[in-house]
Amino acid sequence: MTTAEREVLRVPDRFEALAGEDASTLRGVVSPVEASLQAIDRRFVEIRSAGRGGLMILKGVSGAGKSTFAKTINLFREVSVCAIDSQQDLIESLRSLEPSPTPRIVIVEGREALGEVARESIEAYLHAINSFVRSSRGITTLVVWPINTDQMLELLTSIANNIGAESLLGIEDQFHLFSGPPRDQFIKIADQTIGALNQGASLYNLGLSTESAEELAESSSTIGQFLGRVRIQLHTNIETVNGLMPQEPLRVWTVVVSEPNAESGVNAVTRGRDAYADIDRMMTSTNANIVADLQKFPDRLGILGTVLDARVVYLDVFAALAVARTFADDALKELMTEHGMSTSTDRQAISRIQESTLAKLLSGSTLGTGRRGSKAKGNTLIAFSNLTKIASTNDTLINRAIGLALQEAGIITSFAVEKQFGKERKYYSDLHVFLPSGDSVRLEFMWRNSTGSADISNYVLKKLEIYGKSIGLFD
Repeated sequence: MTTAEREVLRVPDRFEALAGEDASTLRGVVSPVEASLQAIDRRFVEIRSAGRGGLMILKGVSGAGKSTFAKTINLFREVSVCAIDSQQDLIESLRSLEPSPTPRIVIVEGREALGEVARESIEAYLHAINSFVRSSRGITTLVVWPINTDQMLELLTSIANNIGAESLLGIEDQFHLFSGPPRDQFIKIADQTIGALNQGASLYNLGLSTESAEELAESSSTIGQFLGRVRIQLHTNIETVNGLMPQEPLRVWTVVVSEPNAESGVNAVTRGRDAYADIDRMMTSTNANIVADLQKFPDRLGILGTVLDARVVYLDVFAALAVARTFADDALKELMTEHGMSTSTDRQAISRIQESTLAKLLSGSTLGTGRRGSKAKGNTLIAFSNLTKIASTNDTLINRAIGLALQEAGIITSFAVEKQFGKERKYYSDLHVFLPSGDSVRLEFMWRNSTGSADISNYVLKKLEIYGKSIGLFD
C-alpha cells in the first residue's frame, strides 16, 4: 500500500525542468513573447518567397528564456520544432533530417558560447547549416541558434556572412535580440508556472506576499533569475517554519463530515486531485474575523499551509453512520440509543471507509470522479443529524470509532485521540493517525448537518491559526 505524500512545489527556472510536460501544461506556463514571434513570422515569409531555409541567431542573456521561447513556438504558431543537443553531432543530425512539407524550426542546442563549442568547429557547422537550408530537406526550415555572449555573436555573424550573407541570415537583421518577457509580467508568469505545475498553487502557497514578490521582481533582470529567487525564497520560508516545529513532521487535514451537498463546498476551497487546502481562495470565501487577523501574516499563512500539508477532505454520511454503528464503544452506543439511533453492526462499514475519500488520500491515491450512488435522505439524514448532535458534545467518542475503522481496514496502523501538540501553548488534535510508512497525519473533524465553502473556510483557517500560534509563527 502506498502512503499519502507531501506536496513538493516545483518552481523551475530553466526549460529543461519542463521536459516531458504535455502541451496543455506548457500553455499554462509559457507566455508568448510577441516581438520575437513576429520576427519568426518575418523569417518564414522570406523562406516561403525565396524557396530556401535560413538561420536565425537568437541573442539573449542567460535566463531570459531563449530556450523556452524556441522550444515552444509551436504553441503559438503552426510549425514543428525539433532540437539538436550538444551530445549529438550537428552535421550528421542535419544530414539525417527528412524534408518537412510544413514550416519547421531546428534548434541548435547547448552551443550558446565559446567554450561550449570549439571555434574551429563553428565554420564547419555553419557550412553544414547553409547546405542544409538550400537542400530539398531544409527549404522549409529555420535553424535557430541561441547564444548568450557578444564574442559568439561576432564570430557567428562574421562566418555566416562570408558563407551565405543575406541568403542565410535574412534580409533585415543579422541576429534577433531576445529580451524575454518584460519585468512587469514576471509575477504573472511565475503564478501561471507554479499553478500549472502544482495543481493550482500560487505564489501565496510559497509564502510570498504581493510586496515580497514585487521586490524580487524589481531586483531580477530576467524571468529565469526571478524564478530562481522565488525558489530560494520558498526553501527559506519552509526552513523558517520547520525550525519552529517540534520534532514531529506535522501534517494537518480537516475532515468535513456532513450531508452530500457539503462536498461541493469542500471542492470549492481545495485544489488538485490531492485536496490541498486553497488558502488563498479560503481568505476570500469568508468574511469572518479570522480573515482580518490572518491578513496580518499573509506570507506566513500561505507557507504554513504548505508545510502542514493542509488538506480538506469530505467524509460521506453513509460511511460516518456505518462506522459509528460498527465501531462504537459502550459509551457511544449508550448515547446513540438515547438519540433513537440503531447500534446494529453494519456489514458494509469496512468497505465504506475503504472507499471513502479520506481512506483513499491517506493511502496515497488521488481523487477520481467519485462514486455515483444514491444520496442520503429521509431516515438516513435523521440518523446523521442525531450523530452530529452527539458530536457537538462528545466528538471524541465518534472520532475514536473512525480511528478504529481506519485501523481495521488497514489504512492506518495506529491512532490516538485528543493528541497534544505544542508545549507552551498546548492544543489537542481530534485524531492523530499513523500510516504504514511511519508518517502520521493529524485529523481535525468538522461535524455539521449542512455546511458550505464559507463555513469550511472559516473552520480550516481557525485551525491553521491555532497551529501557527502553537509554534509561535503568528506572534
